[in-house]
Amino acid sequence: MKTLSFLVLGLLIGLSHPVWAEAVDIGYMEPAEEITAIVDAPPPPAASLSPDGRWLLSLERPALPSLADLAEPELRLAGMRFNPRNQGPSQPRYLSGVQLIELDSQQAKAIRGLPRNLRVLSATWSPDSRYLALLQLEQDHTALWRVDVERGRAERWSKVKVNAIRGGELQWAADSQAVYLLAVDPKRGAEPAAPAVPAGPVVTEVRGRTAPARTYQDLLQNSHDEALFNHYMASQLVRVGLNNRIQVITEAKPYLSFSLAPDNQHLLTTRFTEPYSYAVPMFRFARTTEVLNRRGELLYTVEQQPLADNLPIAFDAVVDSRRSIQWRSDQPATLVWAKAQDGGDPRQPAEARDQLLQLAAPFSAEPTPLLDMQYRFASLLSAEDGTSLVWERWWQDRQEKLWLLTDAEPKLLWERSYEDRYGDPGSPLTRLDANGNRVLRLDNGAILLTGAGASDDGDRPFIDRMQLQSGETVRLWRSEAPYFEYPITLRADGRLLTQRESIDTPPDFYLRDLQSGALTAVTQTPHPMPHTLGISREMIHYQREDGVPMSATLLLPAGYDKERDGPLPTIIWAYPREFRSSAAAGQVSGSPYRFNRIGYWNPQFLATQGYAVLDSATMPIVGEGEQEPNDSFIEQLVMNSKAAIEAGVSRGVTDPERVALGGHSYGAFMTANVLAHSDLFRAGIARSGAYNRSLTPFGFQREQRTLWDDPDLYIRMSPFFHAEKIKTPLLLIHGAEDNNSGTFPMQSERLYQAIKGNGGTTRLVMLPLESHGYRARESVLHMLWETVNWLDEFVKNAEPRTVD
Repeated sequence: MKTLSFLVLGLLIGLSHPVWAEAVDIGYMEPAEEITAIVDAPPPPAASLSPDGRWLLSLERPALPSLADLAEPELRLAGMRFNPRNQGPSQPRYLSGVQLIELDSQQAKAIRGLPRNLRVLSATWSPDSRYLALLQLEQDHTALWRVDVERGRAERWSKVKVNAIRGGELQWAADSQAVYLLAVDPKRGAEPAAPAVPAGPVVTEVRGRTAPARTYQDLLQNSHDEALFNHYMASQLVRVGLNNRIQVITEAKPYLSFSLAPDNQHLLTTRFTEPYSYAVPMFRFARTTEVLNRRGELLYTVEQQPLADNLPIAFDAVVDSRRSIQWRSDQPATLVWAKAQDGGDPRQPAEARDQLLQLAAPFSAEPTPLLDMQYRFASLLSAEDGTSLVWERWWQDRQEKLWLLTDAEPKLLWERSYEDRYGDPGSPLTRLDANGNRVLRLDNGAILLTGAGASDDGDRPFIDRMQLQSGETVRLWRSEAPYFEYPITLRADGRLLTQRESIDTPPDFYLRDLQSGALTAVTQTPHPMPHTLGISREMIHYQREDGVPMSATLLLPAGYDKERDGPLPTIIWAYPREFRSSAAAGQVSGSPYRFNRIGYWNPQFLATQGYAVLDSATMPIVGEGEQEPNDSFIEQLVMNSKAAIEAGVSRGVTDPERVALGGHSYGAFMTANVLAHSDLFRAGIARSGAYNRSLTPFGFQREQRTLWDDPDLYIRMSPFFHAEKIKTPLLLIHGAEDNNSGTFPMQSERLYQAIKGNGGTTRLVMLPLESHGYRARESVLHMLWETVNWLDEFVKNAEPRTVD
């Protein structure tokens, strides 16, 4: 038991006479050793390939931080959380180890001189592959480091202190002789002090102006918050040379982002402008986008976007100004942006919703239209020969178009539903050009497409070659059973860099010759948790009563024998997803050949405790035609739950009288609703959910209707309003500092009080310092301890239910 402790609310169990208590201090508990070993297993390494394809940078992360890491200083301003002490993100997911591997020889190369306490926020290759730029998180600042790849030597790169509260944007110069970044002004003064006595009330007002907003966390509250926001967001745009010389390009301003043009002579910058808002986060604040030269002089004002606090809540709504402003990667200094043609309001009829335009330096001419789009602009990808691909999407109908832009008329390459995973043609491979710009990879008029390769048999990643003019597609390679292998990039020598795994073999990197099929292993990763090798995993398929196909991953304990051991207590873990068609809802995701890494975030770990686990059970919510998915949300949840239970029972592995349901976030919302509207389960686990939809009145998840559009819908979908019917024991867990939109900690507190007040059985665990996803090792272990104890009492060891 740890010395730190927290509060648990609920029914105290194990006493001779149960008593109700409002707050109990029990300290941090730990589950069985085999579960703790799963938590402490090292995460799989990631990797980054050098632009010249010679080096693979292996990236290691720590398993879990400690509570002490979470207790570092934190400010919450305008929808953002950051550490004011080191000007970095709050609770960062940093790298704790980096290693170079030469691909051709498969030889590892150690990097000497790295900081002893390595906490790298990002690692960025120079265009010539000679250097790596690292952002290192220190206690009181974020530092810039440089790795000389050939020498295998790291060193501090200048005395610059990086402003990394939004992740630390960094861009190399094309000649690899310098980097551009946002830095803290070394002459910045002390943090603005909060007034000892308020200067007056905080007043907001509206007079007839419609300004709906979804439910956001961590908003600005007063003038002191505004002062803090300006203080910490203020950054100088600087150039740091290999000689450690720092060139200050601009004075400190609240910059959101910057981008260096391909010609390296122009800088595109976006900064926030006042007045700010107390109703929306900073991504809706007013902003000014400008083009500067390398001396910081203003060349062109691209857009002065006003405060966007009055957008319609529909997902296809956008600002009525230039947006998605970016450089074309295939031209020296040409801007491209999208502009709404319907005022940004999807409710307004319009033949064209968006227009794509471009403007080249010196930015004195009129912008040139490139494409009128039926939907919303999504992305642009260009090649060096002037060929560009443009995606447009419309969320309401889940539709997507891809256009080919050349000197000729725009050519439609495909139009499809992006819900259709089986028909997904994939995404084009890209490469870095000589200046470090990411461009579309072209091969004699063809592009290379990679994708998940979803099918009834599961995901089978592929690489295709598609001729842009004819649309003819040829398959070059596809992952084959019993492996799951997906392509990362194609090297200049024609070999494919992939990551390959199988059920009992963890992921490793390989070089694959597409002509001969020869494989060369680049890395060799040991099994991170050999004590779980006997746990079986199977992807199962079944149908719900209306014929919609469903699937889940079934895990069974090591050594389980159905004939000998009989049906098992079972946990079903799910997350509802909305679909506009039954065909898309029934498509299989995942692969039966992925490495069987037993996780702790989902309940896979319960297979070590004698449970059958139906993990990632699909929970489709379908709305076709004029029907919205949520019109029958409750009915479909119950139908899905029945189908999942029957899938386990029909295989002889699930005892129908000993089944639990659980989920996180929207999965917790699902769990509480199913328990309120059925008696299918013996217990529920609901983590970090939202249960009263009147507290998210301007929409939630994928729901676009407001509370006032359809109050019955909001009440019907809120388990809080049906708490008197929740008689199945429900364990509620929530991060006390949840920052997710809508899932305030109050949501779990109020549902607990509602169930308690109506005579139900429930337990509420509030985890200090934790946000929407729990990070600290102590918190995670206690969460697992709570889960096992709850399920053991109310599911595994439950008495048979009496029949009235």
